[in-house]
Amino acid sequence: METTSEENQEQSQEKKGCFECCIKCLGGVPYASLVATILCFSGVALFCGCGHVALTGTISILENHFSKITSDHAMLTDVIQLMQYVIYGIASFFFLYGIILLAEGFYTTSAVKELHSEFKTTICGRCISGMFVFLTYILGIAWLGVFGFSAVPVFLFYNMWSTCAAMRSPVANFTNVDSICVDVRQYGIIPWNATPGRACGSTLGDICNTSEFYLSYHLYIVACAGAGATVIALLIYMMATTYNFAVLKFKSREDCCTKF
Repeated sequence: METTSEENQEQSQEKKGCFECCIKCLGGVPYASLVATILCFSGVALFCGCGHVALTGTISILENHFSKITSDHAMLTDVIQLMQYVIYGIASFFFLYGIILLAEGFYTTSAVKELHSEFKTTICGRCISGMFVFLTYILGIAWLGVFGFSAVPVFLFYNMWSTCAAMRSPVANFTNVDSICVDVRQYGIIPWNATPGRACGSTLGDICNTSEFYLSYHLYIVACAGAGATVIALLIYMMATTYNFAVLKFKSREDCCTKF
């Protein structure tokens, strides 16, 4: 009986030790950086994937309906292709940057320092943390611009869609439907000498009914939402990296005080 009671006590102590270890490990997770990383990956994936496909659909719509002469939209085609290559670079960069910031969050969270009592800060570590703070602020400002820029095609496609919806509306009373036009040349997308440059009446309605227009319009909306999610993720990163940098500075002062 005594042996059994001792074994039960040992088992309960082992369970208690495992439970405390799990609690410490869970306490060492930088949840802010983790949420920001998931949000950043999701936002960048939506922006890059949907934006890439939407740009391809935009070229197809322009070539088939608004600018049938290749030389008229050659520069726009080059710009769109360049933007698609930039999208590849953005996706690769933020994949690596998100992992680095998540790793930095793990190493600088206070719970991890409690687990590793020999944790010491160095000037190099504080400089790297400060660099992440500065770089994250710069990227946050840059992505605000990207978010605003991604709203431009949404606005253009919405104007087209609302015009088509107005023509199809039974309430509308138009004497001449062919007089209702959408001229993309006024937005500076293609030059003024591009032919035909605009779509009117039934032609405009046919464009709005195509799968390319419907898909590109909704993909631009999703890409804009992805850019917004990335901005939110970077804001969370800003708070997390600033907090981590403050913790490192506090730890460095504590180390200096304990030396004397």
